[in-house]
Amino acid sequence: MFTRDDAVRAVENAADAATLFDTGPGLAHRRYRELAAALHPDRNPGDPRAHKAAATLNRLYTDWKNSRHRTVTTATSAYTLVRPHAVGSIATTYRTTGPHLVKIVRSPALNPLIHAEWTALRTLDYFTERHRWLRPYYPRLLDTSGPVARGDRAFSVLEPLVDGFITLADVGKAFPEGLDGRDYAWMHRRLLRAVAGAHRAGVVHGHLTADNVLVHPEQHGIVLIGWSFAIEDGALPLAADKSVRYPPEVHKGQPVTAATDVHMLHRLMLDLLAPGETRQREFAKWCTQEDPARRPDAADLLDEYDDLLGELYGPRTFRPFTIPETGA
Repeated sequence: MFTRDDAVRAVENAADAATLFDTGPGLAHRRYRELAAALHPDRNPGDPRAHKAAATLNRLYTDWKNSRHRTVTTATSAYTLVRPHAVGSIATTYRTTGPHLVKIVRSPALNPLIHAEWTALRTLDYFTERHRWLRPYYPRLLDTSGPVARGDRAFSVLEPLVDGFITLADVGKAFPEGLDGRDYAWMHRRLLRAVAGAHRAGVVHGHLTADNVLVHPEQHGIVLIGWSFAIEDGALPLAADKSVRYPPEVHKGQPVTAATDVHMLHRLMLDLLAPGETRQREFAKWCTQEDPARRPDAADLLDEYDDLLGELYGPRTFRPFTIPETGA
């Protein structure tokens, strides 16, 4: 629940309706009700600031409800938004009436980051024309807003990776005691391939978090999403996310390299593996050394990780993976 002061600040600091209400599928109405309750005139008699915030809140909520079915256009197509699908660090992704997802930055100031995603995904698309076995690991960019007027927000149109996919963050929440090493093994092998492939294409992801990995439990599928922070190997980052634990070089203002991705990928491994998975955790710690020059390349790690898995589990076999029922 919000206090009066929290609610006033939330409304006053909201750049637009999306900033306030794009909190995740099904959560916007609850957020509105909590804010409205905190700002209600009966609870804040004679408080002009709270009354003004309440009026602004109602206007923004109306704008947000109307925007859910708004249509955005590109040079060649129109896309009608239905509801929020996912909320990321810089953008909200919407379901549409067609077979697409539309990802819109929450502020025009963030347009350069979605432009970076366009560049990265186009590079990967071109690269995977020659290396087709890597194609399933990356989302497909179908269309873009193109150049937008000053003050407008840019957007991407993406293939709908929806049916059967959940985020790696959701997987982690389903296994609060940590993942069995045999289950995380197939995920990590595919992540290594995806990251190594991107590095061969000259692209550093730069934002390898559990929210930016899609997992298809039944099909053992992995897709690496969230390319808005992607840059060329050796460039300085365009931005940083305060909620992310970056490797030391990022905090020092040094260039981001393929070694940055290696560190973040194995930080994920340490976060998600069960504490008893000693050998795999040792492997991950070796890949998260403070000096980027001492970290191995992702491509080299493919064989080394397979060797470790062979020692631990013997010949490779398919192991079904299911998400436990929560009872909710």
